[in-house]
Amino acid sequence: MEDPQPTYEPARGAAEGKATLDELMPGYYAELRRLAQSCLAAERPGHTLQPTALVHEAYLRLASQYKVDWACRAQVLALAARMMRRILVNHAEAKKAQKRGDGYQIELDRELELIEGGQIGIQPLDEALTRLAALDERQANIVEMRFFGGLNVEETASALGISSATVKREWKTARLWLVRELEAV
Repeated sequence: MEDPQPTYEPARGAAEGKATLDELMPGYYAELRRLAQSCLAAERPGHTLQPTALVHEAYLRLASQYKVDWACRAQVLALAARMMRRILVNHAEAKKAQKRGDGYQIELDRELELIEGGQIGIQPLDEALTRLAALDERQANIVEMRFFGGLNVEETASALGISSATVKREWKTARLWLVRELEAV
């Protein structure tokens, strides 16, 4: 007798995840909108991508995920922050390709204002975060959640399953590393 082969049905899981996300979305919408406004506040004035469009694009990407605990607010916001970062980077790359210009500049928050002028292109920041992730993925995740996601220390700790003290220590180290990396740009 032949053993039945296990079947993998990602579409079913994705559909169930989307249904759960759809149920919880009204509660998350205000937070996602705040996240989008926070991300776009760092962008140059007159950015063509609006907070509502960023939220909707992030929602479409979230809906395709099916291994997410949608009831865990910190996990959903951390994932949304990562997706919004990618959306902004992709948007900047597309605009840069169209204009062949310098790309977008983002206003760095007070945590990274040590960099002269307080502005840096989204692409150099993304490249620096990618390099940081190669050295220390947890630090890169912390920066992403704090900077792009606007999560506080406790929310970041909850999302990553680590202590607040560890987040504070890693955040301080990552900020110093980023300042050094971005000053060279």
